[in-house]
Amino acid sequence: MTPTSSFLDALKLAAEQAGRAEDDFRRQIVERTKMFEQERAYAHRRLNFMRAIAEAVATAETEEIAVAAATAIMRAKLGWANDSEVREVVLSHFAPVAVQVFASLSPAEDEKAPLPDVVGALTEFETWYRETHPNPFWVLFEHYMPETPRVDF
Repeated sequence: MTPTSSFLDALKLAAEQAGRAEDDFRRQIVERTKMFEQERAYAHRRLNFMRAIAEAVATAETEEIAVAAATAIMRAKLGWANDSEVREVVLSHFAPVAVQVFASLSPAEDEKAPLPDVVGALTEFETWYRETHPNPFWVLFEHYMPETPRVDF
């Protein structure tokens, strides 16, 4: 062993540790960036979806019509042309959200009634969905649209 090998080994070890620390940091940045991208995408999906729900419910005269309108919008947005047991369960769990949207857009008949909580109802729906399905509800909006050839006649 040469007299310089001990401090060179220590410097080499420090350089390797610094490299690993940088790699770990870069990996964390990539993971956090993906997390923020997903949160942003879900937030915009939530906004756009609930905007469509609110527009549909705004013209409803009764709570039942509001729920039906919201259900129709949900089916259309998700491309649910056919019924299934699973879809019916999802729609039934979303109904309280439609009820709260309707209540928020309608004049309150009873001043002592609690204020509508659309965000709370939506959060409860999202929580229920996440606990009963492998992915968040907003993943359903990730439709793959195959490219179709353009044909000129």
